[in-house]
Amino acid sequence: MITVELAKTLRDAGLRWNPATGDRFVIDKPGVDDDVYTVSEMTVERHDHPSGTILGFNGTTEWALDSVTAAESLWLPREDQLRDLLGPSFIGLTRVSNGDRVVYTVTATISGADRTFASADPAMAYGEALAAYIRASLA
Repeated sequence: MITVELAKTLRDAGLRWNPATGDRFVIDKPGVDDDVYTVSEMTVERHDHPSGTILGFNGTTEWALDSVTAAESLWLPREDQLRDLLGPSFIGLTRVSNGDRVVYTVTATISGADRTFASADPAMAYGEALAAYIRASLA
């Protein structure tokens, strides 16, 4: 799973979120961004209104929290979502093991050049690649 810091980097680079079932998120406020929630009809349901999207907490799962706007939430895209968002710029993912250390490397074409992004977590490598891709696309 990507870190909150990388999720903020992606959001600030321009990645937008349309909440869907299965998406993970945190509440983007200091002191409450440690708990990860998942959009689900059972516990956290998406409600679309003309004024914006509200994520409603159903039942007693989060007794102190009724709802939060999507704008107050920070999406934590999954590995598969990050890979899909890279689209045709994605070249490949490699895994290299050196004893007890494993490194995953994502290769993507960004601004016409192949670039690599490595991490012990493949989602982090995908996230770093996507952040670079978005920044380059907007430049």
